[in-house]
Amino acid sequence: MLAKHIHVLCVVITISFFVVRGMWVLFDSKLQNQKWPKKLAPTIDTILLVSAVIFAIEIQQYPFVHAWLTAKVIGLFFYIAFGAVALTYGKTKKIKAVAFTGSLLSFIYIVSVAFTKNPLVIF
Repeated sequence: MLAKHIHVLCVVITISFFVVRGMWVLFDSKLQNQKWPKKLAPTIDTILLVSAVIFAIEIQQYPFVHAWLTAKVIGLFFYIAFGAVALTYGKTKKIKAVAFTGSLLSFIYIVSVAFTKNPLVIF
């Protein structure tokens, strides 16, 4: 259960930090250009990923075997892709805002699937 608690804690930290970074980008904060956020985010995400793998092994549920975990992995790819556009690659504020929203919706989907164990969950 330690892996689950670490995983959930990292989920809360990573989404909170993502929202803060998204606001920095959308409101042109100078904080977005500092190095520490760019180093802290991957560190948290690595711990999140490692704890997810350990937790999956502990509960013997695996992506591409169990539909709900497969859905979470696919949702994660969308979250990452939208997040990359929102924080880095979006050319305009509108594109960044839309991508930021897409990333948050992807996150909500991932969490909903985690709670329901149902890949067809509707917000």
